[in-house]
Order: sequence, then structure tokens, then C-alpha cells
Amino acid sequence: MANASGLFTPSAPSLRRRRIRPSIGIIGSGFFSSDGISKRVFCSATIEGEDKLSSSQSRIPRLISKGCKLVGSGSAVPTLQVSNDDLAKLVDTSDEWISVRTGIRNRRVLAGKDSLISLATEASRKALEMAKVEPDDVDLVLMCSSTPEDLFGSAPQIQKALGCKRNPLAYDITAACSGFILGLVSAACHIRGGGFQNVLVIGADSLSRYVDWTDRGTCILFGDAAGAVLVQACDSEDDGLFSFDLHSDGDGQRHLNAAIKENEVDHALGSNGSVLGFPPRRSSYSCIQMNGKEVFRFAVRCVPQSIESALEKAGLTGSSIDWLLLHQANQRILDAVATRLQVPPERVISNLANYGNTSAASIPLALDEAVRSGKVKPGHTIASAGFGAGLTWGSAIIRWG
Repeated sequence: MANASGLFTPSAPSLRRRRIRPSIGIIGSGFFSSDGISKRVFCSATIEGEDKLSSSQSRIPRLISKGCKLVGSGSAVPTLQVSNDDLAKLVDTSDEWISVRTGIRNRRVLAGKDSLISLATEASRKALEMAKVEPDDVDLVLMCSSTPEDLFGSAPQIQKALGCKRNPLAYDITAACSGFILGLVSAACHIRGGGFQNVLVIGADSLSRYVDWTDRGTCILFGDAAGAVLVQACDSEDDGLFSFDLHSDGDGQRHLNAAIKENEVDHALGSNGSVLGFPPRRSSYSCIQMNGKEVFRFAVRCVPQSIESALEKAGLTGSSIDWLLLHQANQRILDAVATRLQVPPERVISNLANYGNTSAASIPLALDEAVRSGKVKPGHTIASAGFGAGLTWGSAIIRWG
């Protein structure tokens, strides 16, 4: 088991204006403070011939305390909606059976001209428009997805579709339903340690392509969607990521996976008389396999612990946050975690009934709807957590705007 945790800023919002004179040391290309409270990161760079570089090449600041904040959100879903009644025509189930056990009533599924890249691009455009940032001002695109439309990732294609002419770095992060939380933390690290100004974090998945539509235990759960957030550099006093807590446990992989399998149709390729087993057979991924009871136990045990750890690092309690925003996996999980943290139902953000489990897209999708509806307002503190295959799980305490 591996874990990572972080505390980027003074331990609570009430302390964020306190001036501290830390002792400063150097690790790698950044700076750290050893005061035991502040973990502000500084960037320093000296580039030979810097006056001849383009604006994108010379964006690295000189010894500036960096924070980051969430300034724009967007989301997109496929046109095709599949209801519980629709699924009842495929497998032995019913609307009541599904909704009572999961809280899900509808989900969206990719079909026709929809693609994951087009959804991710639409969500990204909306986030940029809300933030009033042009595509050419994006320094980094992070695509959090387990279902890219290319083996080598989809982020560069999203960068191209957005029209980012300065060729900003774009890469994929694969961490299943925890992906978006890892993307937020990665964005913060790039801003604090790499001098980036605008980082686009996208969560997008199309798990409908990996569902066994004859298995009523899994086909009822998943939907397709994309959500995006623009994370922007700011002064450290306005920092919007208070703390985080990240974990993984490979031993739990047996409870939730979609393992690679060899295609039987290529069996003849394995016997050419020279090298045993060569050339290798072509492979593809199996449908999602899940032990629902074990995944439920894992989620209700580990997710509250992770959030409590992140809250403690931020100097907060469950009663002091404005919103609890969890990966939208199952309503029973959402309720159990909220009860453990003593967060009342009216402060839990949920859109599970309308979209089902959209994996890495679920958190930014729910956040965007809450922001656009006026539920989440600038300055609100949100405890957010993702959890899923790997097993991976993690939480982040953030402030919107």
C-alpha cells in the first residue's frame, strides 16, 4: 500500500492571512519551508537568453510564492439517455430494484456522433469561458480517464480540438474514479513547482463501452460524461487547495477490474514453429468485473478516513465545510460517508440519479451543475473525495473561486 498526503497552505482558512517567516531550504527545483505549518512552494529559475524566449517559454516566475484556485467549470453528457425501464428490457431488473439499491434512475451513453474527446472538449470550452481564459493561455491539459479513445491517451487531441496554438503539454492520468482528485493535486504541483499559470483538469470516461450489458449487477451502474475545471495560479494568500490525502492498494484490484485478455480468434498466431508463443496474440480489455459488497465495504471504510485526514491537515472539521462532494458511485455510499462525517444531507452534492456512475467525470460534472445552479458560491469550502478501481482513493479540501 502506498499513500501520499499534502498540506499546501496554512492549516485553516482563518490562518491564511497570517504572516510567517519560515526557514527556507531547497529541494530539487523548488523551495520548502520548515516551520511545520506552512508548506508554500516557491519557484526560481534563471534561463540563459531569457529575453529571446517566447512568452510561453519564459513564463517561469522568479521566487514567487504560488497558490492555485478553481476559477471555471464545465461539463458535457451524451445525447442518448437510458432509463431504468430501458434496462429492464435487456436484463432481469426494474426501476424500483435499481433505484432502491443504487439511487440511479437514468444514465447517458455515447452513441452516434458523440465521442469522449468531443465531450471533453465541450466541457473544457465551457470551463474556459466561465474563467474568461483563451485556449492559447492554457499551459497544461490533464485528461483524467481510464477509457481514452487512443491507446496512447486523448489529452493531446483535446488540446488540438480546443485550438491551443502554443502546443502546451497535454497528458493523460489513469486512476479510475479517483482520477479527477489526482488531477487537481497534479495541477497544483505543476503550478507551485513548475511556473504554470492555467491548467485544465478534465475528468471524462465512457465505461459503457466496457460493460457487460447482460450483467444486471454492473450494467445498471455506469454512464458516460465529461467534466472540466480550470485551475489558475494565484497569490498564496488566495490559495484554494487547502490539503489532500491520496492512497492506493493493489491488493484490492481483484474486487474491481477490467483486465486485459487475449483474443481467441488469433490463437493460430501463437504457433509459427520457431519461438513458442510468438508473435503474441492481439489483446483487448474484458468487461468490468466487480464484487459490489467488497467495493462498498472499502468505500465506507477508507473514504471517511481519507477526508478526516485531509480535514485535520487543513485545520477543519466536517461541520465547518460548506459542501461534501463525493465520487457519484452509489447513493448508499454517499449516505454512509456523510453520516460518518456528520454532514447533513442538505450539504451533500449529488446528481447520481440523473447520470449514474461516470467514473472520473462524476466529481467535475456534479461540481459544474452545483456552480451553475448557484448552489456552490465563490468562497465555499468543499470536501471532495474519489474512490474506485486500483484500488485508489483520495480526498482534497478545496475552495471554489
